[in-house]
Amino acid sequence: MAPHPLRRLAASGMAYQSASLVAGVLALVTLPLYSRYLTPDELGAAETLLTWIILASILLRAGLQEALMRHWFHDGDRARRGRLARRVTGWVLLGSTVVAVLFLLLAEPLSHVLLGESLPGPIRATALGIWAFTNLEVQNALLRAQEARRRYLTAALCNVGLTVATTIVLVVALEQGASGYLVGNYAASSVVLAGLWWSQRALLRPRPAGGSDAAADGDDLRSLLRFGLPTVPPEAAVFALNIVDRQWLVHTSGLDANGVYSAAAKLATLVIVVARAFQAAWPPLAYDLSDEEAPRVYANVVRAYVLVLGWMVVGLVLLRFQVTDLLLGPDFAAAAGALPWLALGWALWGLTWVFTTIAGRHHVTGRTLPAALLGLAVNVAALALLVPSLEATGAAIALVAAYVVALTVAHLRTRRLMHVPFDWARIAAAVVVLTAVAVGVDAVAQPDGPGGIALRLAGCAVVPPLLVLVGGVRPSEVAVVRRAVAARLPGR
Repeated sequence: MAPHPLRRLAASGMAYQSASLVAGVLALVTLPLYSRYLTPDELGAAETLLTWIILASILLRAGLQEALMRHWFHDGDRARRGRLARRVTGWVLLGSTVVAVLFLLLAEPLSHVLLGESLPGPIRATALGIWAFTNLEVQNALLRAQEARRRYLTAALCNVGLTVATTIVLVVALEQGASGYLVGNYAASSVVLAGLWWSQRALLRPRPAGGSDAAADGDDLRSLLRFGLPTVPPEAAVFALNIVDRQWLVHTSGLDANGVYSAAAKLATLVIVVARAFQAAWPPLAYDLSDEEAPRVYANVVRAYVLVLGWMVVGLVLLRFQVTDLLLGPDFAAAAGALPWLALGWALWGLTWVFTTIAGRHHVTGRTLPAALLGLAVNVAALALLVPSLEATGAAIALVAAYVVALTVAHLRTRRLMHVPFDWARIAAAVVVLTAVAVGVDAVAQPDGPGGIALRLAGCAVVPPLLVLVGGVRPSEVAVVRRAVAARLPGR
């Protein structure tokens, strides 16, 4: 019997992002260390370049990893699957190598454009990041297509361990600043990438090609790009919101304000990890669903996502002062204001792939582009309005406004492709409860002191029963969760 879709989604998400969860916890644990050895300017520069690495990777992959996923599940022939994996791996390797070399050669002028001052060292480290991250993303997509969860988890955990160790050596012991922070992240990824290539050598090894095979390869690539390229502008435009926020802060408020924004984003790590787990696990499930079962599964998954991520955001709203004081130094105190908004923004970001996969199922992957572009326009307008007075917090609020608009338009643009019976009444009830608890408790509870902290913790704890009380969660669903938890307890 096939596993329940929600159970399959959770299992895949845990497999694909367990290492990221470990990395997130380690990042939070080591954040006090990094905030002592990196100034707000250095952290701001490094995190700005990290976002540029991700955007460059989206463009370089040209949607090929999405096309690989879709074609892999559509065609079970082993020979064609092997050719598919080789084409995607080879073309992305070529493109990422060319761009990495250009970054090395143009490090000085690029540092002025991206960072507003002469910092060629971090730009050279960015070249390594673009190459390693882009190719590693393709190999991760291949593992997800193969549903090789154990191998994926092993590689990811190795990456986490090597990254943390290398970064501590470079940033703390050798005091290499932003450059060490970047190299620490991606030198480890390069090692793991080499290991994955070796483990997939039987699949990826070049085959002798005759004229007809070469023509077939060309047809394969064109077919992949026809599917994949239209996904790039929406994905790039949605992620560009993070770029625009950081670049706006860099050029209007300085690298130190961007450092505060980046520190707040680090504190939102657990929300980001869950959102990324959803995005990693969702496409294989979404593309594997039949047309009959897909609408119901989409509706249930979205409601579950809102409940889980909403509760996490409430926790960060209520405990933001304690988290900031515990993990950051006084130079980053303003991060407490931006943290709740960034957590909410990243939670909304995770939902964008719901609508991307609806469009992908119907081979109209460009359908969500207007939504992303409109969200980008709203983001710029909100930045101009809010950043002069609120700096990092204003940029975080602008991000939320942009994602709300982008998701609304994406839903309107895709609802005729597939009618999803979203349970709007239950979703609305849940959102009202989550908002009321977050705003209400935050208004009456002191930011510190035993009484204030106790009240804030109580606010976090009361969310689940309130969600059941207002109908956001069905009693039958609570019973299912209880049985699932009980089944995993020792002795059961």
